[in-house]
Amino acid sequence: MSGQRLAGRKALVTGGARGIGAAIAEALAKAGAAVMIGDILTDVGRDTAADIGKLGVKAGFVPLDVTDNAQWEQAVSATVSTLGGFDILINNAGIEITSLVADLKAEDLRRMCDVNVVGVGLGLRNAFRAMRPGGAAAKGGAVVNISSVAATIAFPAIAGYSATKSAVDRLTRIAAMESGKLGYGVRVNCIYPGLIPTVMGMQLANDIVAVGLAPDVNGAVAGVIEQTPLGRLAEVSDIADAAVFLCSDEARFITGAGLPVDGGMGM
Repeated sequence: MSGQRLAGRKALVTGGARGIGAAIAEALAKAGAAVMIGDILTDVGRDTAADIGKLGVKAGFVPLDVTDNAQWEQAVSATVSTLGGFDILINNAGIEITSLVADLKAEDLRRMCDVNVVGVGLGLRNAFRAMRPGGAAAKGGAVVNISSVAATIAFPAIAGYSATKSAVDRLTRIAAMESGKLGYGVRVNCIYPGLIPTVMGMQLANDIVAVGLAPDVNGAVAGVIEQTPLGRLAEVSDIADAAVFLCSDEARFITGAGLPVDGGMGM
């Protein structure tokens, strides 16, 4: 995507220091949006924000543990004060802990729920409060939650992760309904990315080997590609372009939707 379709918009991207989040932040900036990076990776996040600033838009970094509502409030306040508003939230921060069902650990499930579900829920809470009439920004906006193809297929060894990403889908749809019914002016959608060779994606491939579901990493990756009609892994730019679209006026009548960006894997 190109052009200034998001000129004048102000965005906060969680987990924006690297991977999908950094790619989305860059794509938003290239589309004209000012961008705030929120992440627990302080040094990497500051570097990413500095690189985005070189694209000619205002950019900043704020420390953000998405499981902590006080940090959310500080991040939204920093976004509004630094960028001059807040009308795009990308709820991207997430973690995946691989485990066969027979080996699930309560602490791993709780950690994934905290980051992947509570983190998204708190993001929606704070975005709505800031973007709705009477809020700190009060111009409406768009929220894009990053779910996963894991929410739509039965992929082995990621039951806990799949459950949390399915919850993201439900949060998305109910939040969209509430925003519409209550006149908040905020559209809420989610994306289901396919497997991407980021740090998290390749760790999953290694984990699949470790639990005995593939002979090696190449075999694990080949298995995913075999299940994907378009015949390749996803790229971060695939997800970033979809996020820009959902935040743009081209998607002005789209809310409560889940957009698969998975090469057909979840069909």
